[in-house]
Amino acid sequence: MITVERTFLIEVPLDALMAYLEDFGHAEEWDPGTVRCLRVDEGPVRPGSSWQNTSRFRGRTTDLVYRLDSRGPRQLVFIGVNKTVTARDVMRFEPRSAASTRLTYVASLRFRGLARLAEPFLRREFEALADKVAGRLPSAVRAHHRED
Repeated sequence: MITVERTFLIEVPLDALMAYLEDFGHAEEWDPGTVRCLRVDEGPVRPGSSWQNTSRFRGRTTDLVYRLDSRGPRQLVFIGVNKTVTARDVMRFEPRSAASTRLTYVASLRFRGLARLAEPFLRREFEALADKVAGRLPSAVRAHHRED
């Protein structure tokens, strides 16, 4: 399994940050690997809501169905699945002030079948992708928050 973790301070209040991130469709704005992310069910976002996520990694496109697995007062958990990998994204939130939130983002990937053999060679690339997410997510959130 590959696990990457990044922590950063975002100048957006806790509730606004959680509301933005619980709609996984926004991944197109903050995840440089996401090509498209479309909601596949209807109604308010809640545990069980799901999205069809198309990502590009190492020049290849792959699709996963992500589901909001749980939403706590200070945590979101998403599970993404396809035939070769299960992704688990955990976002933990800690208010730092009325206007800022500390976000800890932990992404884990568990490969199945022959894909497991490539895991040691992919770790460095997933670390680089996590760095890009960390660089892009705070500005995407702030831009979205200003629009509201």
